[in-house]
Amino acid sequence: MLLTIKTTRYPATDLGYLLHKHPAKVQQFPLSAGKVHIFYPEATDHSCTAALLLDIDPVALVRKGADSNEFALDQYVNDRPYVASSFMSAAIAQAYSSAMNGRCRDKPLLAEEALPLEINISVLPVRGGEALLRELFEPLGYEVLATAVPLDPQFPEWGNSRYFTVTLRHTLRLQQALTHLYILLPVCDNDKHYYIGDHEIEKLAEKGKGWLDTHPASELITRRYLRHLGPLTRQALEVVLKEEIAETPAEKPLKDKLRLHDVRLQTVVDMLLELSVKTVADLGCGEGKLLRLLKDQPSFTRILGMDVSLRSLEIAQSKLKLDKLPASQKDRIQLIQGALTYRDHRIAGFDAAVLVEVIEHLDEQRLPALEKAVFGTARPKHLIITTVNAAYNVLFEKMQPGSFRHADHRFEWTRAQFREWAEAVAERCGYAVSFRDLGELHETYGGPSQLALFNLLTN
Repeated sequence: MLLTIKTTRYPATDLGYLLHKHPAKVQQFPLSAGKVHIFYPEATDHSCTAALLLDIDPVALVRKGADSNEFALDQYVNDRPYVASSFMSAAIAQAYSSAMNGRCRDKPLLAEEALPLEINISVLPVRGGEALLRELFEPLGYEVLATAVPLDPQFPEWGNSRYFTVTLRHTLRLQQALTHLYILLPVCDNDKHYYIGDHEIEKLAEKGKGWLDTHPASELITRRYLRHLGPLTRQALEVVLKEEIAETPAEKPLKDKLRLHDVRLQTVVDMLLELSVKTVADLGCGEGKLLRLLKDQPSFTRILGMDVSLRSLEIAQSKLKLDKLPASQKDRIQLIQGALTYRDHRIAGFDAAVLVEVIEHLDEQRLPALEKAVFGTARPKHLIITTVNAAYNVLFEKMQPGSFRHADHRFEWTRAQFREWAEAVAERCGYAVSFRDLGELHETYGGPSQLALFNLLTN
């Protein structure tokens, strides 16, 4: 499926700066069950068009997913490789992460400028027809042109399908357009290709900030985005619409249990499932809390936990009950002792690696060694790193200024410091990187924790 973004603002080739994609190059990125290709069909001073081509592999699509039923017919007979859906949202978030976060490194003021944009989507499934399409986009100021795809051109009497070729025109910041697409494409489809967890509320609040709470169809958007999952939808409506929603006795405990650490770990698992990885290395696994969540997902065929503390590994082994697992499962999970500041070929060759609240336990001068070991020797296709957000510390009443959240922390970074480090590492090592906040968001300080997703560039 194809998404194009066109501008005629002079010089139109500034679009390349905004998207962080050079008009003269064709770039490729891996995605869950497919690949993303970025290229420019036209690039002149008067008109520039960036194209995002999403190529879904139907075989990989069938094999992905922890809860899939290999005998289910809908795995083989579906429209996922041919339409704009939540796969397209994931592609936008990965390929255009800097633009969607409102950053333009070379021309910072450009990110704040409203541009004349024309967005074409081919083909978009809309469960609700053209009326729903207009209900979603027109309140945001878009001119909507929708051409319905007939069920069969040979039999016009059968009428039209739920698929549309859509053109959206508006003058606005590129960041706004990308966040609108990110949220509303799966809302049109009323479906998602991955597990819906608590972190979806954070994504909805982050990407919907500044427009979703005032949208006339905000409740409809929220419910569809969360696939009508009752408890999550109620929580999201409280966050997004700032409304007090009555809770049932069964829903209140769910909300009370949403601790930051649980949110952090579940977010990591959800991201790994979305990326369709098979092999995962938890670097700095501690006592194995994340490993236990990974173990319960059969789609992860090989799981490695590494930690410098032998005692923590012993506890992890006990809690994982490795001695009671069948032989096939014992081979699936491995625990090793090692340090992330030394090159270790045992952690190489994994689809994904994870460092959850690890880097702040190292001296800052040891981070270059970690970079060589993890980004150089291990070099996973995907790497997730989380760390605390130092700016959030002012909200903890009992914390003294200048103190750290944990006695073993050697440093704590603000979001700007984390981004600066991560983007520099990504550029040196050949990765693309995107960011998100974790935990309850504050308007000024962000979330109490923060996450960076690194994706290995293929070119």
